[in-house]
Amino acid sequence: MTRILIAGFQHETNTFGATKASFDEFLEADGWPGLLQGADVITGTQGINLPIAGFVEATRSAPDIELVPVVWASAEPSAHVTDDAFERISTMILDGIKQAGALDAIYLDLHGAMVTESHEDGEGELLSRIRELTGAALPIVVSLDLHANITERMVSHASAFCIFRTYPHIDMAATGARCFPILQRLLSGEILYPAMRQASFLVPLSAQYTGASPCKELYQLLPQESAPDQAHCDIAMGFPPADIYNAGPAVVAYAASQAEAEEHAQRIIDAMETKETAFDSALLSADSAVAKAMSHTGSKPVVIADVQDNPGAGATSDTTGLLKALVDGKATDAVLALLHDPQTVAAAQELGEGGIFDAVLGGKSGLPDMGSYHARCRVLALSDGEFAFSGAMYAGATAQIGPTALLEIVDSESSVSVLVGSKRCQCLDRAILT
Repeated sequence: MTRILIAGFQHETNTFGATKASFDEFLEADGWPGLLQGADVITGTQGINLPIAGFVEATRSAPDIELVPVVWASAEPSAHVTDDAFERISTMILDGIKQAGALDAIYLDLHGAMVTESHEDGEGELLSRIRELTGAALPIVVSLDLHANITERMVSHASAFCIFRTYPHIDMAATGARCFPILQRLLSGEILYPAMRQASFLVPLSAQYTGASPCKELYQLLPQESAPDQAHCDIAMGFPPADIYNAGPAVVAYAASQAEAEEHAQRIIDAMETKETAFDSALLSADSAVAKAMSHTGSKPVVIADVQDNPGAGATSDTTGLLKALVDGKATDAVLALLHDPQTVAAAQELGEGGIFDAVLGGKSGLPDMGSYHARCRVLALSDGEFAFSGAMYAGATAQIGPTALLEIVDSESSVSVLVGSKRCQCLDRAILT
């Protein structure tokens, strides 16, 4: 019987964020489950597009595998993970390893861009503590987010990384599944030598889309998985808002010899370096974006993404510049989602559908020069914020984002509605709007 301990600890840290991730943030369910322990790690993530769920599913086809689930925890991206949260969840993982008895391997579902109050490299710190317990020989395979900021310390303490290859991340479960055959190779006695290269520049998140150039061509350079003696390579595009020394794109490669691993890593990073200028990402102002959208003559909806206020990258999701631009631009049939403003949601819930009130929308996070938007609003609809996601990225998950309110801006020449939420949640699924 092969015994594999599994655990997960995910946070994407934007050190410019307004609020930190306390332990309570990891306990709370949002688009993903709250903190899970023991057997609940498997049952609570089953069927969801999560790496740990994909890994578990991949093991079902193999005989004589015993999984030892310990803990899985995730919090919405924000500023630093508090020391209290990091120590408590790390201790759960470490205690689980101590209490598990004899282990043959470990699988970890991590993010790769965690920064804590005391540790710039959260994953590196966690992996070093785990390796201190297990010794150097135990295989440890880790799945990482495409936005991971990979460090030499991380590479030195993990046997191999598998990294998402899509942005938006529709392959999270598939990435977890890719970890299992690599772990099997290590368990069979195969040695994988690691190599890592970092790019000399940062890539803005808005330029990291993998379905088009320049990222598409880079991902086509990766060897396909994962036969014995086949090199394994992956790319992390990095997470600049972490603002740490190692923020930025990196390549990891694993091969039967150090020379081969180094050759693969260098080949891919060289290709990336030639595309530096192609990653330039010119963004429009809110006013210009609205004007461009309104000039569109097609029959389908136009989507404007406020990439600087994305809660999925740790932003507050309560800035109002785009809302003001929509109203001032006299936009018609426009919906803005999802503005984080629990006070306004509470006022709308108390008033009820059809009620009209003077709302002070957003701008409550304390960011400089990010004021509220004052408007007279009609309550069009109310929701408890619990629904099934319908898209590929959050497939299988149930939203638990708290009460929401759909408000119509009245007394203006525009036709603009605002979906206001009581929890931060990136607008990544059509179900949010239905």
